[in-house]
Amino acid sequence: MELINQALEFERSKMRNMSTSDRVVASREAKRLILALNEIYKKSKDTKLMDIMKLLTAKKRKIEKRLKGRPDPDF
Repeated sequence: MELINQALEFERSKMRNMSTSDRVVASREAKRLILALNEIYKKSKDTKLMDIMKLLTAKKRKIEKRLKGRPDPDF
């Protein structure tokens, strides 16, 4: 239950005005939460866990997209 609360709290948190190092930390935290929830999901097959993992994955992708930046138009 604690893990689910952490995941929901992370999903609700604002991601504005973050430095690059903050984004890296947030991305790693999202990955940790997703993997931990996945271990529980493997045993219980609870669809609510899958929905939470999807939300976290979407947020993680947004963070990582911002980390990678825009492609260089010179190529």
